[in-house]
Amino acid sequence: MQEKRVSPRYNALGYAHIPGVLKGELLIRNLSITGCCLEYQGDISLLKPQEIYKIEIKPEPPAKIGKFELETECKWVHQKDNTGEIGLTVTVSPHGKHFQNYVDYIAYYQSKI
Repeated sequence: MQEKRVSPRYNALGYAHIPGVLKGELLIRNLSITGCCLEYQGDISLLKPQEIYKIEIKPEPPAKIGKFELETECKWVHQKDNTGEIGLTVTVSPHGKHFQNYVDYIAYYQSKI
């Protein structure tokens, strides 16, 4: 089934952190300029749809892009056994250049695979 999205999603190898909400890092499953999907090894029941969360993005080292923050809105939360996934829409990107560079990097990297 083909997903219909405004912006294409790209698989990423970076990590995210939601300060003050979850301990530890979340794996970035996919990312676009408009949103992302994160995976967490543990219980994510604290996260609620329609809530706003500030997340810290830590790109993979080969990207040579520093950490940056995004303000996001939670769209959905799925918990299965000891793993959870969360879908987020980006609402504000205070470090827009870092974010755009990261999306460009993973889009370029995926085009070479």
